[in-house]
Amino acid sequence: MTKLKPKECQNIEYKSNWHDDYLKWICGYANAQGGVIYFGMDDDHKVVGLEDVERLLEDVPNKISTTMGIVVDVNLHEQNGLSYIEVVTEPSNIPINYRGKYYYRSGSTLQELRGPALQQFILKKMGRSWDDITNDRATLNDIDRDAIEYFLRKGIEADRIPEDQRNASTQDVLESLHLLDDDGHLKNAALLLFGKDPLKFFPSVQFKIGRFGIDEADLLIQDVIEGNLIQMADRVMDVLRAKYLVSPVRFEGMQRYEELEVPKAALREILYNAITHKDYTGPDIQMHVYNDHVEIWNEGELPSGYNEKVLYGKHSSKPRNRNIANAMFRAGFIDSWGRGYSKIYDGFKAAGLPMPSVEPHCGGTLVSFQRGFDVVRGRRNVTSNVTSDVTSFVPSNVVSNVVSNVVSNVVSNVGSFVGSDVSSLSVVQLSERQKKICKLIKENPFISGEQMSVVLSVVPRTIWRDLAAMQKQGVLIREGNTSAGHWVLLIENE
Repeated sequence: MTKLKPKECQNIEYKSNWHDDYLKWICGYANAQGGVIYFGMDDDHKVVGLEDVERLLEDVPNKISTTMGIVVDVNLHEQNGLSYIEVVTEPSNIPINYRGKYYYRSGSTLQELRGPALQQFILKKMGRSWDDITNDRATLNDIDRDAIEYFLRKGIEADRIPEDQRNASTQDVLESLHLLDDDGHLKNAALLLFGKDPLKFFPSVQFKIGRFGIDEADLLIQDVIEGNLIQMADRVMDVLRAKYLVSPVRFEGMQRYEELEVPKAALREILYNAITHKDYTGPDIQMHVYNDHVEIWNEGELPSGYNEKVLYGKHSSKPRNRNIANAMFRAGFIDSWGRGYSKIYDGFKAAGLPMPSVEPHCGGTLVSFQRGFDVVRGRRNVTSNVTSDVTSFVPSNVVSNVVSNVVSNVVSNVGSFVGSDVSSLSVVQLSERQKKICKLIKENPFISGEQMSVVLSVVPRTIWRDLAAMQKQGVLIREGNTSAGHWVLLIENE
């Protein structure tokens, strides 16, 4: 037998015999990018021949046409006296089913589409997205006017909405965004973007944040952000700044600066990407904050052919939720030219941090990035001049009350603070009161200095002095701001 050597790719299959089950494969090819199946050839691409080939030439196209309503090319070939058939299937621009089931060729596998995956597939074939579907249960009373006004204000500030539209009616705004159908019914995107209570209509419109210790099993605190999408990134940023990320204090002369440990604009871009491109038929967005890095996962895989390298290079924008993406663009939150990851790249590069990684994970997209502050070593994670950006975690009321006694002492000793190492933490000597402070923080990370002073029967200034000294030694750090942050112990003390 002679070996045939056609070009191999994911759209070519070789089958020794014909079986009616292969009609599913033809359906899968029609729903995907098309393909070719050779019948009468084995997996080594050797022609083994077919029996009763004349009957198959008639039966195969008839069965395909009868069961799926499509026409394919069926060609007879011969080699060394052996006959084989080539079936060429072109991609269909409408969904194709075989006996009521929809199949899709993905890579080298055949998948039966069900549930949300089938819904998304059918919508895509029809040139629509899930957020374009109308919701007959909703009315204009379900739309939050404050969210509409927030959208208009942001869009005007970004020069993407004319100034004369500042007082536009809710209906006019929704119509301009194509969020109403011809009968005036609200589309899913309208409720997601501007709804008073999107959870009333959709179960997965939440942004979950968790602070973890060593691993995912070590959950320390958590928050669930709810509400409309247009304002969600702001709410997430507020919670991150208040409770989860460090905003180091640095001094230039007598001027005090407090900046988020990761580039704020780049972080917002990551958040908007997760919110805008999420598959809202799947689970909630999840954000894991660890000691050294942050992970953000959202349901919904990257567009076909897209990966981290493509995203950081020049590429076209392919939004999953077209209406949501359009509103986010009009508000000035995202770009319509696929430049989002370029902005993320520029932000992290300017901050001296490694680029965030982007990878497929559990049916969705996982973005991971290094934190800008090393909570174990008590210093910034930057590749630029670290010593000029070293920080002190002294609450603002200490700055005003005991600057000469505490803050200046911490600042004057930043060299030893930066040089501290994890291995030296085991030999830190704490006073009995400082050990009690550690115990209080372990029991309640959100405890305030004033509360500690009451429990330990000392004046608040004494507690703040101890806290400043313990931070300098690398015993603990303050995450978040003074009013809503929390303490994180870096070592265990019995």
